[in-house]
Amino acid sequence: MRVGNDLNQNFEQKEHKYPMLSLGNTYSFEELKDFDERIKKNLTEDYEYVCELKYDGTAIGITYINGVLSYAVTRGDGQKGDIVTNNVKTIKSIPLKLQGKDFPDEFEIRGEIFMPRPVFEKLNKQKEENGEAPFANPRNAASGAIKLQNSALVAQRNLDCFLYYLLGEELPSDLHSQNLEKARNWGFQVPVNMKICKNIDDVFLFINHWDTERKKLPYDTDGIVIKINSLDQQKRLGFTSKSPRWAIAYKYQAEQALTQLKSISYQVGRTGAITPVANLEPVTLSGTTVKRASLHNEDQIKLHDIRINDWVYVEKGGEIIPKIVGVDKSKRPKNIHPIEFINHCPECNTKIIRNEGEAQHYCPNSENCPPQILGKIEHFVSRKAMDIAGAEATIELLFKNNLIADVSDLFTLKKEDLEKLERFGSKSAENLLNSIEKSKEIPFNRVLYALGIRYIGETVAKKLTTSMKSIDQLMNASIEELTEVDEIGNKIAVSLREYFSNQKNIERIEKLKQAGLQFIEDKSSLLSEKLKGLSFVISGTFEKHNRDELKKLIDAHSGKNVSSVSSKTNYLLAGEGIGPSKLSKAEKLSVPIISEQDFIKMIT
Repeated sequence: MRVGNDLNQNFEQKEHKYPMLSLGNTYSFEELKDFDERIKKNLTEDYEYVCELKYDGTAIGITYINGVLSYAVTRGDGQKGDIVTNNVKTIKSIPLKLQGKDFPDEFEIRGEIFMPRPVFEKLNKQKEENGEAPFANPRNAASGAIKLQNSALVAQRNLDCFLYYLLGEELPSDLHSQNLEKARNWGFQVPVNMKICKNIDDVFLFINHWDTERKKLPYDTDGIVIKINSLDQQKRLGFTSKSPRWAIAYKYQAEQALTQLKSISYQVGRTGAITPVANLEPVTLSGTTVKRASLHNEDQIKLHDIRINDWVYVEKGGEIIPKIVGVDKSKRPKNIHPIEFINHCPECNTKIIRNEGEAQHYCPNSENCPPQILGKIEHFVSRKAMDIAGAEATIELLFKNNLIADVSDLFTLKKEDLEKLERFGSKSAENLLNSIEKSKEIPFNRVLYALGIRYIGETVAKKLTTSMKSIDQLMNASIEELTEVDEIGNKIAVSLREYFSNQKNIERIEKLKQAGLQFIEDKSSLLSEKLKGLSFVISGTFEKHNRDELKKLIDAHSGKNVSSVSSKTNYLLAGEGIGPSKLSKAEKLSVPIISEQDFIKMIT
């Protein structure tokens, strides 16, 4: 088991039983104080934090059934990931069978797979001796290794793993810290460098201590994770669409490098957004060679007074994405002039626009600008959208050969046309067509997201399709009706109306309808229609459910969640610590105010 096997096969994907969300990041103590204030506001009783080091590797979720390692899944997109069980079994610090007998029948433990620095240095030395390119940093080496399809090679990488969070129905304790101590007894490698903090000042002391001490460790860390210790309190605080409300990551100051800006190029995104990109003299930063960095928009260039041939400070945002954060004006060459932002699209030469109140410039030629067309199709086929396997790598090839010019053209592709393309055989053509056919099962909310409408991300698409059960209802909705939907503001509503007022978009949707895509919300998830036609605003904290759970119950019984009280609101569902403005407005408009118990009676 520890040496792996030499079978080479594609990874299967598995849905996470509990979504594997990422943490919100902060770089300042002020934002940590704000985080603490939000916790204080939502919890009426005492609470404590657990502080842990943030390990720089790749996240993993491992499920044990009856004390035996059953399967291991990567983070993936947070909802589903790749099954890498055989690879994980080669890591010596991960037990294949647990010690003792007091563990739950089934539970998941999450952690970080990493490569210790001495192992990384030895591996790179071997690669250089063999004339191979070395790895950029230990994180890349670890994440690349865990996705190798030959687990015998994974075993040779000598990966390590810290486990730091338990999930399950019958955990030993309500306290996260006590569950980790139990896990240590079962044979897991649980970090020793953690501390229970009674208040935010204790958290600051822990952060300051490890700012220097972490550099003495034989593995990379890039911050501190702060979690509420009580699982019950975690549950009540709940989640946003992207991260838990009960945890946050404090990131240490990113490493900076000084290099020269040689030129600026301009990229056009799928929405037409024009992004200036700095082309730099190559410089090493956090273990990787950086040649390019985003300048974001014209305002950022002016803010830092960036000029061609300037010496600029570059750092990695979140230690991942390079960005320019300043200029060393003492090294500025003479007679260099401020940068003048372009007036026309670098791809189609259309005059670009900048909407009032926005920082970004846009190319308005959405139907004929090549990068926009390609970007929209690439977005459409991506994993979180239509999930058409193998399509992302071939979109440009299909586009250049005039087989597609729009997302709807994907559904009219023929096998004989694909087989004529370079690198396409009968089997690969068949696989692509099968994947396109399977995409017709993708639910309405993801189809809406796939259309690439400005400001419509995954979460907004879910909100819209929960309230508007079909594309026809959405197309005919007024701005007022759209803003009645929970968390939908005027900017999103205007964007939708603009999209649906374009005849080419209507024609595109009609073609996709005829192809068989899902443009009606699946009603199989409904429990009843007891709340049909009723709209609810939720405010405060509740005894039996958190707000996200209440929203799901409203949706499941055909009700409608709205974010603000208006004359059209049917009920204000009020908990402890209700927002005073919502309460006042509900009383003023005579909107009925109901309790959690009243609500439960309505649906049972």
